[in-house]
Amino acid sequence: MTTEQVRVSPEWLTLREPADAAARAPELVSEVRSYLPTDGWVAVHDLGSGTGSMARWLAVQLSGPQHWVMYDRDEELLAHAAAHPPTAADGAPVTVEVRRGDITRLDPEETAGAHLVTASALLDMMTAEELDRLIATCAGAGCPVLIALTVTGEVDLTPVDPFDRSIADAFNAHQRRATGGRRLLGPDAIDAAVDGFTRLGLEVLCRPSPWQLGPGEAALTSEWLMGWLAAACEQHPELGAVAPSYARRRLAEAAEGRLFVTVHHQDLLARPI
Repeated sequence: MTTEQVRVSPEWLTLREPADAAARAPELVSEVRSYLPTDGWVAVHDLGSGTGSMARWLAVQLSGPQHWVMYDRDEELLAHAAAHPPTAADGAPVTVEVRRGDITRLDPEETAGAHLVTASALLDMMTAEELDRLIATCAGAGCPVLIALTVTGEVDLTPVDPFDRSIADAFNAHQRRATGGRRLLGPDAIDAAVDGFTRLGLEVLCRPSPWQLGPGEAALTSEWLMGWLAAACEQHPELGAVAPSYARRRLAEAAEGRLFVTVHHQDLLARPI
């Protein structure tokens, strides 16, 4: 997507896809439908598409023929997306086109003709400058923009552990870190996106879209937990003294079906007034 980005594996995206689908705000889809043409093809441009999970979640909630244009920097993820295309609600044809490149530097002509622009789990990995360019491209398309699953920085774990807060704070600092000359937005991305779209004259709606992880998501919970803890320790190495025992406690709770985690996100719909 841009320089100095951590590669996301298709295995991780596949593991999280059901939780993503359950979390995204369905009420924003109802708002989107009113902007889409009711006859002919609907063109949707999905930015940072990964393995195509956003398309598989949304396309089945829309009727009529659809053409999805998927953008990502990772050729392997795009190949996975093309091999696992979405389906429409009424069985209408759905076609997929993949484009590899930097989504923060799209030529505005690339989104010409789009009826909808989408993205998911993307904004918090961007810098303010990258986000501004992306917002300008999206706004220039003249259509609704639906962006799902931007982290807010809030995480709730049950049962509570004394080290939860310090680990969460360290993780959020890691999300806002400077890396490769880039200062990431992390949990500040959702407010920055709302401000950016509003400045360009779009109306913005936000809805909560929390991951709700329980006994049925033990594998995802464990994988998320270890990544969350590793990032926190990278940011604040002093946490390494408590991390092993913390991980053992939490992984045991997840395996026993006793750990419940809520990872808070926001979904955003920006639409022309």
